[in-house]
Amino acid sequence: MLTGCGDTARLPVSAGTGPQPELPQPHPTLIPTVNIAPAVGWAPGLTPQAAPGTQVAAFATGLEHPRWLLVLPNGDVLVAESNAPARPEDSLGIKGWVAGLVMKRAGASVPSADRITLLRDTDGDGVADLRSVLLQGLSSPFGMALVGDTLYVANSNAVVKFPYATGDLRITADAKHVVELPAGSINHHWTKNLIASTDGRKLYVTVGSNSNVGERGMSAETGRAAIWEIDPVDGSHRIYASGLRNPNGMDWELGAGGGTTAPVLWTVVNERDEIGSDLVPDYLTSVRDGAFYGWPYSYYGQHVDARVQPPRPDLVARAVSPDYALGPHTASLGLASAVGSRLPAPFINGMFIGQHGSWNRQPHSGYKVIFVPFSAGKPSGAAPIDVLTGFLSAKGEAHGRPVGVALDKQGALLVADDVGNAIWRVSAKP
Repeated sequence: MLTGCGDTARLPVSAGTGPQPELPQPHPTLIPTVNIAPAVGWAPGLTPQAAPGTQVAAFATGLEHPRWLLVLPNGDVLVAESNAPARPEDSLGIKGWVAGLVMKRAGASVPSADRITLLRDTDGDGVADLRSVLLQGLSSPFGMALVGDTLYVANSNAVVKFPYATGDLRITADAKHVVELPAGSINHHWTKNLIASTDGRKLYVTVGSNSNVGERGMSAETGRAAIWEIDPVDGSHRIYASGLRNPNGMDWELGAGGGTTAPVLWTVVNERDEIGSDLVPDYLTSVRDGAFYGWPYSYYGQHVDARVQPPRPDLVARAVSPDYALGPHTASLGLASAVGSRLPAPFINGMFIGQHGSWNRQPHSGYKVIFVPFSAGKPSGAAPIDVLTGFLSAKGEAHGRPVGVALDKQGALLVADDVGNAIWRVSAKP
């Protein structure tokens, strides 16, 4: 019944992609567009499809909802096996009911394993042959960062830290609290990602909004829709950038100077829903210190969202337009710089992006891994390049859904697939 409601896209995904996306008039409907790709997993022998010149194989299988990745200096790979925490108030009302159906059908309603698993490829054949639970008993963990001998973890409600020594297979020390993060009984966008500055002196944490467009009131959004800058020594923090509805992946771009210029923080952001299949494009953008990116009052710069009352023309006037659109409702989550890539050209200078896939668009969008080429420290070209496809079947069923992406020590691309419960590895063909 729900699938028959809403609207159908009038534009291809490509129209909402690139440095100058097409932004049609909003098309809200009484009941939001709901087009869920039911999760079916991968049949034996079936894998995603890799780009020409590359090949794909399973690095690890049999995981429990793997969401995020961190490659350690010794080559070990950490995987956050995680799902949403208990959020009793987020399921109230018709929207909460619809969201519950979406999550269940999309394979995202399984209990959270609340652990970080270590994977090690001991013989260098591109397959993890050693697996160990590094940490357990966490609270919907997501982002991870290693600075020296300290491992930082972004739970759904706080950043915590643990001592780490190279080669550790298990950490038994208790977590030490760094800073509390916005959470609570709604915690609408619960995934908190984490990255360290290149000198290790600061941490940057993504905190998504507590609603679609502020319908719970802006008091429920305190500290949200933002990227925080945190001092890991004393936990002091500030809002580094705001108006970002749901930022997830982050990475550093060294720019044209190849390391001689100051690193620039980049992020991918999930934009708002319920104003049509063609709006609003998710995006990739550089993050300016102190900048405001529009949410909830405007989108893609200064395009006013009339649903948000009362309006804030003062904030809209200073809203920054993002750098590069990634298509409407693609749910772009993972982000990894190509620095260190040993994939063939053109996957050398740019950003890899994991697109988890849509639920609010007819037809579907996302469900693949793409690459945005860069030149002189900025996205170049009108269209991204497909890296890994085939997650969506011809019947509209989801074999898998890509989330986190990371380059391993051999320069291959690792992709966390939380429906296929696997980590895929994309490498250059011999």
